[in-house]
Amino acid sequence: MTSDVWLPIPADEIEGLPDPSATALDYRFWDGGEDYPADPADCVFYVVPYMKGSEIAVRPMAAMTSLRVVQTLSAGTDHVTPGLDALPSGVALCNAKGVHEASTAELTLALILASLRGLPGFVRGQDAEEWRAGFYPALADRSVLIVGYGSIGAAIEDRLAPFECARIARVARTARTTARGPVHALTDLPVLLPQADVVVLSTPLTTATRHLADADFLARMKDGALLVNVARGPVVDTEALLAETEGGRITAALDVTDPEPLPAGHPLWHAPGVLISPHVGGSTSAFLPRAKRLIAGQVARFAAREPLRNVVLTTG
Repeated sequence: MTSDVWLPIPADEIEGLPDPSATALDYRFWDGGEDYPADPADCVFYVVPYMKGSEIAVRPMAAMTSLRVVQTLSAGTDHVTPGLDALPSGVALCNAKGVHEASTAELTLALILASLRGLPGFVRGQDAEEWRAGFYPALADRSVLIVGYGSIGAAIEDRLAPFECARIARVARTARTTARGPVHALTDLPVLLPQADVVVLSTPLTTATRHLADADFLARMKDGALLVNVARGPVVDTEALLAETEGGRITAALDVTDPEPLPAGHPLWHAPGVLISPHVGGSTSAFLPRAKRLIAGQVARFAAREPLRNVVLTTG
């Protein structure tokens, strides 16, 4: 029996992978196509195809009876969760911490600035040859609340630092202290939400965060506040968001939606004050070099029987 490593990037394009002749590993390229590159039962290390959806991600997993590692190339792992119960015990699930921070934080700032400064209206004005001058809100002197203060949340704060925000508050699953200040627990949201001009969602999708931004959450946001979602679509209750935005009480900038992709005719497309980008937080030129470094490092650690990085859970 062979020990296969399934990669969504050809092995000869990934610098630093261990030499197959020295490790007894065989590299197989699979990016979600209909045909598998080899018998899934021989796969010991599975790097999940990127941005191909949950159905493709989990399709071979039940047959991967020799599997030891599932490595995603996304910060979230919710798309492979449906396949975990079919895996042997002791399989390490690892996420892509370190790959998407820069790109996602950049887009977060772009969405905030575009929404506050009225860029969508300027584009429509240019299309209509209209000069839409006037005063627009600035990010300076605003209070920002980051809900989901992991590595991406911290990277967002890094990029907020030069913008002279009045206050940056941080929320995570549990409270802790950082060099920048306190991180509040999710239970503090009722107090923090009414104080924020901009609320950024960068939390993983879990049973605890599904519809975290529900009607009560949104109702606690101050009038005129901006909700930015760069997490997962179902973190926000879409119907509750539509109720708030259609009345013009709050605005939103969404890189992720529920449903996703957002179908033609959905009311979110034309909701007042809603800016939508098509889930491109991590899809930039920064992705591939960081993804390749992650894959090479993780496979090298696996081959050397060293502890893996970014372990989210172990099955069984």
